[in-house]
Amino acid sequence: MLIFPAIDIIDGKPVRLFKGDFSTAEQVADDALQTAESFVKSGAQWIHMVDLDGSVQKKRVNSKTFVDVANQTSLKVEIGGGIRTMQDICYYAENGISRVILGSVALKNPELVREAVKEFGTLIAVGIDAKHGFVATEGWTEGSTTHFIDLAKQMEDMGVTTIIYTDISKDGTLSGPNFEQLTELNGAVSCDITASGGVTNIGDIITLRDSGLYGAICGKSIYKGTLDLKEAIEVCK
Repeated sequence: MLIFPAIDIIDGKPVRLFKGDFSTAEQVADDALQTAESFVKSGAQWIHMVDLDGSVQKKRVNSKTFVDVANQTSLKVEIGGGIRTMQDICYYAENGISRVILGSVALKNPELVREAVKEFGTLIAVGIDAKHGFVATEGWTEGSTTHFIDLAKQMEDMGVTTIIYTDISKDGTLSGPNFEQLTELNGAVSCDITASGGVTNIGDIITLRDSGLYGAICGKSIYKGTLDLKEAIEVCK
């Protein structure tokens, strides 16, 4: 299982949120590039990055930060937030980004997903974020009546091979992932499933690993010191 240390960006600075609430934004490091370099030293191969400004403004906002990390470190960068057009995807594809995550548009404009997968293949992943099992969009500010499993199956039918699943009620809480929903999702589709939200300690990592998931995203647990990134990477080799 792959470990994805996470950096969420607001105004160019690394932050973490509590349950996706922007009013709880807490700056967790001074510089994204320096933080990414520290992840490299711990053995990370990938990094998960989110343009939080972009997710609300529905456009690329902090793209330079992500491109700098991709081009100035050895990390493979997966990026989500504010990606709404083929032009956005092309920009990241042409500037060294290894995986582009489509979130809100997967629900609101599925034809874009279909087109993107046709053009870019496995560069495209879909982020499914849910509250109480139902998909939320636009930086988690809008709800829907679509169940996360239904959306995942639709994305699988379009050729999507990677899904990042976040239970918003767990995100940034250090209360453990939603193992039940992750196991249900992993069994419902053939896509690679990455767990996001709630990872707290090495026990969570081992449980996710033993559940047969593709990856786990770790943010606040690293910054708060409840999870040692190097140890997490080692147990998943």
